[in-house]
Amino acid sequence: MKIANEIKNYQNVINGNRTHSSSGKQIDSIDPSTGNVWATIPCSTVEDAESAVLSARNAFEGWSSLSAIERADYLRRIGDLIVQHGEELAELETRDNGWVIRETSYGLIPSLASYWYDAAGATAVGSKGDTVQLGSTSVGYTLREPFGVIVGILPWNAPLFTFTVKAAYALAAGNTIIIKPSELASVSSLRYGELINEILPPGVLNVVSGDGVEVGSTLVSHPLVNRVSLTGSGATARSIAQSTAGNPKPMTFELGGKSPNIVFEDADLEKAAQGVTLNGIFTGNAGQLCTGGSRILIQRSIFEDMISKMKEVMTEYNKLGDPMHPESAMGPIANAIHYEKVCSYIELGKKEGGEIILGGRHGGQNLLPDSPHLSEGYWVEPTLIKVTSNSLRICQEEIFGPVATVIPFDTEEEAISMANDTAYGLGAGVWTTNLNRAHRMIRKLESGNVWVNTFRTVGPELPFGGHKSSGYGVDSVLEFTREKTCYIEIG
Repeated sequence: MKIANEIKNYQNVINGNRTHSSSGKQIDSIDPSTGNVWATIPCSTVEDAESAVLSARNAFEGWSSLSAIERADYLRRIGDLIVQHGEELAELETRDNGWVIRETSYGLIPSLASYWYDAAGATAVGSKGDTVQLGSTSVGYTLREPFGVIVGILPWNAPLFTFTVKAAYALAAGNTIIIKPSELASVSSLRYGELINEILPPGVLNVVSGDGVEVGSTLVSHPLVNRVSLTGSGATARSIAQSTAGNPKPMTFELGGKSPNIVFEDADLEKAAQGVTLNGIFTGNAGQLCTGGSRILIQRSIFEDMISKMKEVMTEYNKLGDPMHPESAMGPIANAIHYEKVCSYIELGKKEGGEIILGGRHGGQNLLPDSPHLSEGYWVEPTLIKVTSNSLRICQEEIFGPVATVIPFDTEEEAISMANDTAYGLGAGVWTTNLNRAHRMIRKLESGNVWVNTFRTVGPELPFGGHKSSGYGVDSVLEFTREKTCYIEIG
């Protein structure tokens, strides 16, 4: 493994201060495009985690006692600060997990600011209750109160986005929060925490990096932690549930997906071809997204025509390359462990009888021979695998990379059955010009999010959550409050 010329050391943020791990140990952060170490993060300990919890608990009373208007002012100022530091944050996110700079700069950063501004407006929503006249001499009302200390567990594929949706709405509701980023991609979150703490009172927001088993378990099971919000894998969710069994607390789980992207014969095929490829699975972060449309279902009458159009789109638009280059359309797999997993699924697809109709290669030396500095990076070519059955492992298991299966279907009923034939239920896409069909599909698809003639559109205007094994709950100001009922006799 090579070491970059300049290694920057990042630190935790606890009680408003940048702090090293109490053990003094660091974890290497690897640039996935090159395979080189480019930064280090704290390998935090149980003591560091407990320090963060105490910091958040001590800050809770002061933060929660602020009026909604006062909290909103803090959150708006954070949004302004994010815009000011957008270029730096975009570069850190790209360097840390390979998401191409043209998307982190022009799509991600403005989105982060908009969530902070929306959360500022939502502070009043989290402060409102209802009043009920129970009788001539009695009245009842409800209060919405913050839980207390929230722990937000982040994934490595989109740390800044998930950091934002958890922290912004938790803080809007009057909670304090501890963010635990993945040890595989913590740099952008640690710097984000530093910036936010230029605005917030000490202890309101803390960021602690380190091993999930030691640090994560300590945080979620701590008796002073009142709620947990995870974006991650089903395995992590099960581990959290087990570790909190002796001290139950509310949880929000946004987990994996195996989203179907369904194209009917009456669809606008040009638009659908881009939607199921560039927007659906062959994205700037190499298909490493929980909503990725990794099962492309195409009506048999247009199957070959649609495949041809998808190949044309990929040939024209999808360019692998250095994620820091503004013309690169797709970056690498975010880490070595996951790179091996994605490659193994491509081989599994062949063994299961799938036909690779696009891509299938991997490795920087094979895909980017003219860029020797990228030869050791974790590169996988956009890959389409044609299959005839949805029962194959590559159709049922989450690959989480630029790999999609293509499956023909004949009838609407068959498409629905195939789409729902998975343990997951996070996202689904429908491409049709038939309005009646669109509404039927929306009702029958077992998914928390359904997109019609578009895919992966998200924003603060609508909730985002999953069904089935894709989790439950959403990160919103109301989810971060609990309701208290009061009865008053006034006679």
